[in-house]
Amino acid sequence: MSQRSCLSIILAAGEGTRMKSAMPKVLHAIAGLPMVAHVVKAAEAAGATALALVIGHGAEEMRKAAQKFAPRAETFVQERRLGTAHAVLAAREAISKDYDDILVMFGDTPLIDAGVLAAARQKLAEGAAVAVIGFRPPNPTGYGRLVEKGGRLAAIREEKDCSEAEKKIGFCNAGMMAVAGKHALRLLDKVGNSNAKGEFYLTDIVEIAGAEGLDVVATEASFESALGINNRAELAEAEGIWQGRRRREAMLSGVTLIAPETVYFSHDTEIGADTIVEPNVWFGPGVKIASGARIHAFSHIEGATIASNCDVGPFARLRPGADLKQKAKVGNFCEIKQATIEEGAKVNHLTYIGDARVGAGANIGAGTITCNYDGYSKFFTDIGEGAFVGSNSSLVAPLTIGKGGYIASGSVITESVPDDALAFGRARQKTLPGKGRELRERFASAAAAKKTVAE
Repeated sequence: MSQRSCLSIILAAGEGTRMKSAMPKVLHAIAGLPMVAHVVKAAEAAGATALALVIGHGAEEMRKAAQKFAPRAETFVQERRLGTAHAVLAAREAISKDYDDILVMFGDTPLIDAGVLAAARQKLAEGAAVAVIGFRPPNPTGYGRLVEKGGRLAAIREEKDCSEAEKKIGFCNAGMMAVAGKHALRLLDKVGNSNAKGEFYLTDIVEIAGAEGLDVVATEASFESALGINNRAELAEAEGIWQGRRRREAMLSGVTLIAPETVYFSHDTEIGADTIVEPNVWFGPGVKIASGARIHAFSHIEGATIASNCDVGPFARLRPGADLKQKAKVGNFCEIKQATIEEGAKVNHLTYIGDARVGAGANIGAGTITCNYDGYSKFFTDIGEGAFVGSNSSLVAPLTIGKGGYIASGSVITESVPDDALAFGRARQKTLPGKGRELRERFASAAAAKKTVAE
């Protein structure tokens, strides 16, 4: 089957009015990725050699988004919504290119498993003309039933048309199917609209193919894999299922999640074995973590690279461009953005490091900030190997602190510091005996006077 060509048609033209959103339904995200992009990934994993997106509502927004998650896909616009077969035929130009297999999928089923799609394609390779994907929901009410006879699929019966016996069938239509390319256009063109809604239903090709004596079969997906999204409650349900799958996958690959249900992954999170993740950690897109790291509780990480044996958090925020080398430490209430923390360097408490490099073995004291932005442009701070920056220091970029440089606590540093130099950037302390008492008495008197006037 690996040598068979395959076109995957993904129907994504629905308005999704129940989402109560100006954004096209299929662009709502699961794990930081539009749900239709999850469908694209599944199709590609199942061996699709070409992609066709059928779009409608928000067509320009869909085209723009598709350039990111499906740059090689062709897009076709369904100008009027006249049923699923009509939607598929919007991609007639692509269908006519003599693909061996045609997969028809829906952009709002983000949990579909690539193995299910591959199984449907396998049925085509074995000679079937149509392979319909079915599932067994906990309650089949409202779903079309798959009526099988003699091991073949005879019809897809909508519930309103079911006999009492057919209503007892638990095997239901998931909407997705695989069709042999050599039959696809002929079968689709035979679909009529003699029904109450005057629409062209894709499901009709089952009986059309059967009447031609073609082999029509059903394959089975899990209920979760076939789950369609129509509103935000179902979107949240799908997110929960996806996260549960990913957490299990991470743990089985050697990652410790102390409280798995509180950890949230992104679609592209990479995390190495022997990493420990404490409760309430959120991974945004673009995170790569090597083996042996420890991510402490309540940390928020996105667009960051974390090398082996690093220590992050608790309550740390790593923003895009954060790059932690081996054994680096970023502690509690620290924020790192577009900065490299070299091997063994420590940024322990209440600190902001942005547009910077912290050299190997350097130590950044509590309350230190890199002042990297003047309201118009960003500037770089380079902190050398083994440097020590005392607590509550402000490093005004552009700035270089040399190897082994030492910054006194409470300094505002505006000029570069040479290797091994000691820099002070603070006013000289002056102590006035007794003046503290006088100041308190003066303030107390002023406050009492204010209170008297108010009364």
